[in-house]
Amino acid sequence: MPFFSSLLMGLEPKPVRQQPMSPAARLEHARWLGVLIGLFGLSYTASQIVGGVFSLTLDTVNYVFLFLGLALHGSAAAFLDALKGAVKGVGGILIQFPFYAGVMGMMVGSGLAATLTDAFVSGASAAMMPLLAFLSTAVVNLVVPSGGGQWAIQGPIIMAAARSLRADEARVIMAVAWGDAWTNMIQPFWALPALAVAGLSARDIMGFCVMILLVSGAVLIPGLMFLP
Repeated sequence: MPFFSSLLMGLEPKPVRQQPMSPAARLEHARWLGVLIGLFGLSYTASQIVGGVFSLTLDTVNYVFLFLGLALHGSAAAFLDALKGAVKGVGGILIQFPFYAGVMGMMVGSGLAATLTDAFVSGASAAMMPLLAFLSTAVVNLVVPSGGGQWAIQGPIIMAAARSLRADEARVIMAVAWGDAWTNMIQPFWALPALAVAGLSARDIMGFCVMILLVSGAVLIPGLMFLP
């Protein structure tokens, strides 16, 4: 029996001895340091608000979320671990949107977006203007998926044409908004975070999105043309 007991003891996993953390690792896991850096960054934003010089831009939103996340996680190590887990879910957005921003810049700089819009609205009538505005924004949205960026490109051209034709400007504006939203069905960037949480891919919902595109188009186009 002593032989078997010694053999069984030899099979038991040996406890893993934790290596002592280096000074740098201790600072990375120190809650006081993470909270201090987070509050230090947020205090700058607070001073801007108090001084009346704060402006809400994309840079300030990113800045506030960075230091707020660091302060709430408590340490740099915990914040980085959470960031690594989050990036897995939104990796597609992080990679694709910079490229789409580049495509948008090329279309604006080259005048291609304006040319496409002019091709749609040239020779239009007041009655056809909402439909053509809808179709032009739907097409341009495939390569410029930013609603604000698309309005900056197409809005002045479409509205100038609508005024010159004495078309219903409110209807034309709604046509632009609906055209932008319509083709979002077949490039569902809006669904990427939810898909990542559900463990699905875009192809898993694309069939449903195409059906919604067709059905909604059958409702939107006559509505823009004929409803009072």
